[in-house]
Parts: sequence; C-alpha cells; structure tokens
Amino acid sequence: MIAFLFFATCFLAYSNGANDNFKGVASLFGSRTTNYRTAIGWATLTTGAGGIAAIFLARSLLRKFSGKGLVPDALTIQPEFLSAVALGAGATVILATLLGFPISTTHGLTGALVGAGLATGPGNVNFAALGKDFVSPLLLAPLVAVAAGMAVYSVLRALRLLFGIRKEMCICIGTETQVVPVARADGVFAAEAAPRVAIAAGEPTACHQKYTGTFLGVSAGKLVDAMHFLSAGTVSFARGLNDTPKIAALLLAAAALNIQWGLVAVAAAMAVGGLLNSRKVADTMANKITDMNPGQGFAANFATALLLNTANYHGLPVSTTHVSVGSLLGIGIATRQAKWKPVLGILLSWMITLPCGAALSALAYAVVRHN
Repeated sequence: MIAFLFFATCFLAYSNGANDNFKGVASLFGSRTTNYRTAIGWATLTTGAGGIAAIFLARSLLRKFSGKGLVPDALTIQPEFLSAVALGAGATVILATLLGFPISTTHGLTGALVGAGLATGPGNVNFAALGKDFVSPLLLAPLVAVAAGMAVYSVLRALRLLFGIRKEMCICIGTETQVVPVARADGVFAAEAAPRVAIAAGEPTACHQKYTGTFLGVSAGKLVDAMHFLSAGTVSFARGLNDTPKIAALLLAAAALNIQWGLVAVAAAMAVGGLLNSRKVADTMANKITDMNPGQGFAANFATALLLNTANYHGLPVSTTHVSVGSLLGIGIATRQAKWKPVLGILLSWMITLPCGAALSALAYAVVRHN
C-alpha cells in the first residue's frame, strides 16, 4: 500500500504540474512576448527551482499533513485514506486539464478530503472548517485579484504616458482574395476570384505590439519584457516552493518516504506534467480570458506576483489559479477586451472542483479499501 500511495502522490503531482505550471507565464505567451516553448521552459525551470528550494527548506516548509482540520488526524496517517485523497484530487485536476480548465489543486485536495472523509463515516468531516477554508477564499481572492489587475494596469499606464512611452504601430502588407465580375464572349458575366495587395494598420491581434521610448535611459520595450519574465519567474518559483511540500506531505503523513526524496519525486512529476500536458490550459489562460499586449500582460503578472507574495508573507490561504485568472480578467475589464463566455466556463469549473474531487475520492476509497 505504501508503494501505491507513492504512485498516487506522483499522479497528483503530475496533474498539478499539467494544470498549474503554465499559469505563471500565461501572460508572456498571451501577450506574444515569447512563444509557447520558451514560456513553458521558463515555467519549468523556475517552478523546479522552487521545488529545489523546498528540499533545502524542508524542515520549515513541510508540515505534518493535518487534513486542514476537515477530518480527524487519525485518518490522515492511513495509507488507504491518503491514497484515495491523492487519486481523487489527481483525477479531478487531470480531467480539468484535459478539458482546458485552470482549476485550483488545493480545492481539488479539499474536495478529496471531504469525499474520503465521508466515505469513512458521515461524522468525520468538519463542515465549519470547510466553509472557512474554501468558500471565503473562493469568493474573495478572485475579486481582490481583479481589482489589483485593474489598479496595477492603471498605474503603469499612467507612468507610461508620463514618461512619453508610446505604442509602436505597424503596417501589415499581404494579399486578400476579391471576387470580381468578368465578361465572357457570349455576353454573360462570370465571377472570378482575383488576389490583390492589402495594406492595413496593425492591431495587437495582427502584429506584435511594442513600445518606443526609454525609461531611465533603458529601452522601454526591453525593460517591459525583462520585468515581465522576472515577475513570471517569481510567480512560478513561489508556486513550486509552496506546492511541492504541500503534495509531498501526503507521503510524509504515512512515513512513506524520506522527506528529501519525497520532495524530489514530487518536483520531478510536476515538471513532467507541465512539459507534457500544459497546452490546453495554456491556450485558455493566454488567449481565452482577454487579449493583451506586452505591457498589459506584465501588469497582470505583476499584480499576480504582488498578491501571491503578500498572501504568503501573511500566511493567507489563496489559490494561484484564482489570483492569476483574476488579474488577467482585471486587465480585460480595464481594456474592455474581457472574453466573458470562456470566463464564465472557468468560474463554473471552480464551482464543481470540490464536489468532483469529493465524489472521485469517495469512489477511490471504496475501491482501495476492498482491494
């Protein structure tokens, strides 16, 4: 059963990497600051660095798995229970990933704890703690992130105008097909497709928008891109630092593996998941929440980094997913480019994460216990 718990935990880590690794760099890809391969490479490198840091800081970061106060401590040392939690949460996250929905692994774990807890007995779940740890952050964190995204964008835009930094326009030259009438010898007109040269002013969707001017003697465009990469790396590093020990705690609770090796296994599985299965979530995060140029993408990412680091410093339970999506939506609202239909789909996926995790973990517990 210990070996099964190890593989179940690695499955959860793989699912986490597939769904979460790209979130820190989504604005890099969405703003066309870089391509998908470079973005996921940067995310993997910086998330892995966070996981490595967790190895060296294991004693201060890796706490005893307590089930968030949702279930009795006696359950959280049973390999069968922990395996069911890992399988239920992992299945929930990988299902969302395959459908392209960015969800919170923490809420998937919370739902899995509830489901497995109820499977052991109806009195084994503390629903008061559930409301405090799940409902409040779910409602507040995205709203705060939306406001932060709008505020950061407004401040950075004001600074851009103050320092005389302007958007660089482009002219797009290409061909387009036009249907023209052609007279035939019998006097009948026929339609014929004829290509012609077309010239148009470029928009963000048609060409890569850059900035002209300087800030403190440095090229504004290069400065924005450098700060954008730095903030994206900061978000990914913080996520690796926090999520690696969170998932590895499942192994520690059952004394299944040495702390350091458990963290190595989880970090490796997260990296592989991100490299192999991030594409659909990447497309959702980068293209289906809002259109953005490099400056707007940086504003969203900076707001995400600011909120996550503030929350971590004060020990506040917030989701990287909710903050990053909220910040992007804040930019979309401020620029009037938000894409509401996909956003509503994302919100719906957040609402069903907990019940889905609960149902799958309850099923997993029933299977594991009878085998």
